Amino acid sequence: MPALLFILWLLLNGRITPEILLFGAAVTGLIYWFMLRFLKWNIRRDLRMLRAAPLFLLYLLNLIREVVSASWHVARLACSRSERPEPEIITFHSGLTRKSLNVILANSITLTPGTVTVALEGDRLVVQALRKEYADGIEECSFVRLLRRFPE
Repeated sequence: MPALLFILWLLLNGRITPEILLFGAAVTGLIYWFMLRFLKWNIRRDLRMLRAAPLFLLYLLNLIREVVSASWHVARLACSRSERPEPEIITFHSGLTRKSLNVILANSITLTPGTVTVALEGDRLVVQALRKEYADGIEECSFVRLLRRFPE
């Protein structure tokens, strides 16, 4: 986490000088100390994030791929004279135990064109899709499979 905070500091400054590096290191140290002391952050959480980083990158690439693919399908539907949207609402259980992973799943579904997460209660999601095909197999979609691999 300190490395991410320091990189963020450098990105927000827009230039690198010895003063910015030293002041950034001090500010990063103070923020990290504050996180450890008052936000109940711990070193184990940093290690868990570090182990999950490659999986998070894979999830992000998968999300981009799904958004691009769904955008193509929705654009084709919008431009078609013969095909019409036939909205459908489905309910399913993700099987994810952590609330944060369910929220990530709900937001990923909503970010994907043609689908919107209407409700999230525990691991139960209610999703509206523009067409039935968009909702088929959503219970075992690539988002759910990847999120199940994240460490507890």
